Amino acid sequence: MMSSRAVMALSGGMDSTSLLLRLLAQGYHVTCISYRYGQKHTIEISKATENIERLQMKSLPVEHKIIDLTSAMSSFHSALTSQDFEIPEGHYEEEQMKQTVVPNRNAIFSSILYGMALSVSSTQDSDVLIALGVHSGDHAIYPDCRPEFYNALSTAFAIGNWDSERVSFELPYINGDKSTILKDALESCEILNLDFDEILRSTITSYNPDELGRSSGKSGSDVERILAFHEIGRVDPIEYVESWESVLENALRLKNEFGE
Repeated sequence: MMSSRAVMALSGGMDSTSLLLRLLAQGYHVTCISYRYGQKHTIEISKATENIERLQMKSLPVEHKIIDLTSAMSSFHSALTSQDFEIPEGHYEEEQMKQTVVPNRNAIFSSILYGMALSVSSTQDSDVLIALGVHSGDHAIYPDCRPEFYNALSTAFAIGNWDSERVSFELPYINGDKSTILKDALESCEILNLDFDEILRSTITSYNPDELGRSSGKSGSDVERILAFHEIGRVDPIEYVESWESVLENALRLKNEFGE
């Protein structure tokens, strides 16, 4: 019996990694796509590859493709791609975090995912799910993480392609937050008999890791991740530039200042 097929973008961060675990726990054969798009924090590709190799060693049905979009997207104006543009620090939803938006990124990524899904559907004669790890915490800063955006994309892609009825989008975390995602990853690891800390250690969320690959603990994405681990009562297994106690204290201070 052929397993259900899914296609997803794997950034190397905790959201997409948790999504991959969820799909595998649900019995999907997953095609993961990682993108090089001129991002300064390319360590995320290495982290994604580490986990793919770990999962494949467990004989889990996952494959990994790395697609290079650098020539097109590295010239887009964003703190994530421009060398002379500093990564902002602070709470995830502060105004300056909009500097981390990469123009039209998710539309470009989703278009490639859709083409891959149609190709898998055709060659495997199967329905294909396109799963995305966007969540409610993204909506304020990233307009291309909102559900209405993906509804519009899905409609446009369906109009523009044959056999689109065999491809569908799924956003399992759209009404959740980072702690929801971590709890889901814990459940998936239990189902798959995987070590949660080992898997999450091979992820990176920081927009400004140092030259050793250690997370700063100060970018908006770091702060959100730290608060999520704290909320579920666990210590983040990744290495930060400062101690867990220090980065947690900073994250909690920012949370209080932001009035949450």
